[in-house]
Amino acid sequence: MELGITTFVETTPDVKTGKVISHAERIREVVEEIVLADEVGLDVFGVGEHHREDYACSAPAVLLAAAASQTKNIRLSSAVSVLSSDDPVRVFQEFATVDAISNGRAEIMAGRGSFIESFPLFGYDLNDYHELFEEKLDLLLKIRESEKVTWSGKHRPSINNRGIYPRPVQDPLPVWIASGGTPESVARAGVLGLPLVLAIIGGSPLQFAPLVELYKRAARKNGHDASKLTVASHSHGFVAKSTDEAVEKFFPPTQRAMNIIGRERGWGEYTKTTFDHARSLEGALYVGDVQTVAEKIIFLRKNVGVTRFMLHVPVGSMPHEDVMSAIELFGKEVAPIVRDEVEKWKNQ
Repeated sequence: MELGITTFVETTPDVKTGKVISHAERIREVVEEIVLADEVGLDVFGVGEHHREDYACSAPAVLLAAAASQTKNIRLSSAVSVLSSDDPVRVFQEFATVDAISNGRAEIMAGRGSFIESFPLFGYDLNDYHELFEEKLDLLLKIRESEKVTWSGKHRPSINNRGIYPRPVQDPLPVWIASGGTPESVARAGVLGLPLVLAIIGGSPLQFAPLVELYKRAARKNGHDASKLTVASHSHGFVAKSTDEAVEKFFPPTQRAMNIIGRERGWGEYTKTTFDHARSLEGALYVGDVQTVAEKIIFLRKNVGVTRFMLHVPVGSMPHEDVMSAIELFGKEVAPIVRDEVEKWKNQ
């Protein structure tokens, strides 16, 4: 059971002071958070790509490269790379470079992206949203399979027997498919035999169990060993010494951030009732003391089948010291409980 952290490098106003941290400062903080996650024994750290004012990182590979030289064991992933609006050649080259700096710890988490700002920014038509991803994923996978590439498509100039460099330390460089939970994207990951990441940020995680089965069926049908494929989840959460402290610190910035996004997308208001319901055992919010968070992750493993869990913290801007404390508790206290329990359960 792998455990890790994800972040979108948020720069929303502080709920108490109204102050907005600079992009530069928040980026430096995240490098420190990755270093700490490595020190406390976590397995992976993922950094999201966004192109908007309230998220500071538009170039995850650069930030991960900065952390790569300061870490020893932790895997370094995008979360996600918005492949639809990027060039697969450059994505591969950037993460192959991170792989070199880290000596084989880089991963690409490829997705369509839940925000659309990158499409007009780089001149892509949202009407091509699905087609862009399929075509560019095809090119990315061809690049990782072969040093010399010949390829043609609709949305990018053709490549005729050109070499793509540098080559990564890992062969092949890990590419994950990120999904919000649509059957189409889950099945695609299975057909391709690629590891799957599910964004479980609302509703009940139990609703994702049939999708995991769909993924494995698609993999088996296409000749892949489903037992060797990894299923990961990414969920919002926060760990503190007590559940009351976790709720007190995490709810206000989360509510503010979720309501800003909710107004953009036409969602209902994010209330304390919504928050508290999501904190229940079968909810998608992993907020509480060490034992509470550990129990929820174990429940997820047993009932949905995930083999990697990534805690997304914070959702809205929080003091850096609080985020660091949550990472330390997650690595030093939550992770050992989860790993021990999963190992016992597997051996029964």
